[in-house]
Amino acid sequence: MSNRNRSIAAATAILTAALLIATTPALAGEKILHNFSPTGNGGYQPYGGLVLDSTGNLYGTTLAGGARSSGVVFELKPVKAGGWTERVLCTFARIKWGVLPYDNLILDVAGNLYGTTEEAGEGSGGTVFEVQHLPDGNWKEQILYNIGQNGDLPFGSVVFDAAGNLFGTTRSGGPHGLGSVFELTPGIDGSWTESVPHSFGGPPDGFGPRSNVIFDSSGNLYGTTFNGGAHSAGTVFELSPVGDGTWTETLIHSFQKNNGDGYGPWGGLIFDSAGNLYGTTQEGGDNAGIVFELSPDGDGTWSERILHKFGNGTDGNGPIAGLVADSSGDLYGTTLRGGVYNGGIVFKLTPATGSAWTETVLHSFGNGTDGMNPSYGALAIDSAGNLYGTTIYGGKYGGGMIFEITP
Repeated sequence: MSNRNRSIAAATAILTAALLIATTPALAGEKILHNFSPTGNGGYQPYGGLVLDSTGNLYGTTLAGGARSSGVVFELKPVKAGGWTERVLCTFARIKWGVLPYDNLILDVAGNLYGTTEEAGEGSGGTVFEVQHLPDGNWKEQILYNIGQNGDLPFGSVVFDAAGNLFGTTRSGGPHGLGSVFELTPGIDGSWTESVPHSFGGPPDGFGPRSNVIFDSSGNLYGTTFNGGAHSAGTVFELSPVGDGTWTETLIHSFQKNNGDGYGPWGGLIFDSAGNLYGTTQEGGDNAGIVFELSPDGDGTWSERILHKFGNGTDGNGPIAGLVADSSGDLYGTTLRGGVYNGGIVFKLTPATGSAWTETVLHSFGNGTDGMNPSYGALAIDSAGNLYGTTIYGGKYGGGMIFEITP
């Protein structure tokens, strides 16, 4: 297929004050849109989140189930008469197709889907794949590149640059075996060529990234590493193109343990309109993770501000996924654990007077046949501010579910 006109897109155990935070009661309503079942071919255990197209259809992956028992790519479509219907677009399989899709899919402007599998490509690692939307309404899957040829394990999602190149990360592999940022460039014959803008080398560099990277308006890349850095607690990094095909890395923050900072960032980052970065760490703070902001100081350095520390009362624990923002600048995310039923939460952070932020717990998972343990991928948000996501477990059949939250 043509690669023109592509756009820039955005079960690990979790251990459980810089700012004044007020916690308010839950105000949101949850709708369960779909329950995954371990039986049948519809897939179950969606570790990744969802991506929303312009017509309101939702797309995602499951780690298990399907015709080959290795997971599926699915579409969830709203029905005019009410409710939603699932359609399996393709099924994963070892060797030929790859398995273990852990993060969100992305869409290009033509409606094609892209993602990664951590394992079972032709090499010893994973793949980058496309599910192409055909003119007749059907879908066709293809492997774009076997990242695993070098033993690399892609865990996070991918992102396009303005020229149609794909960028992503691997949590291992590379010259030092500690992960890399990779670039895939499309050829006119449909093939893709890999280059490596950066290989992580361990402290003082970061290593072991679990998330996607994002672009700023100048073409610089930003991401997180789960390990490494000046304090061996993870990093936020920037990669800047030099102009000769090489990239220069700058560590803009090294997390610390035992000082109130978070550590072990798993999810990706987002920008606001002022150029500030926002993200989460699954650990640290008050031992249940944090939400942080990084602001450029104008001299090449960045300052961290902790917006929320989890773990107080029935608050969440372990924000493993990244964040999304609405048009008002409010932040939304999930935690893997915690809440009233210890099944995780959906939360909202709202800027308050001065420098404080207010947390609202929108939903606590784990009650009855509700889902449990929100996925590793960030929430999706529509133009009306409704939130969509998945849980790995729970639901009517125990295989996870898809939910909608109206704040």
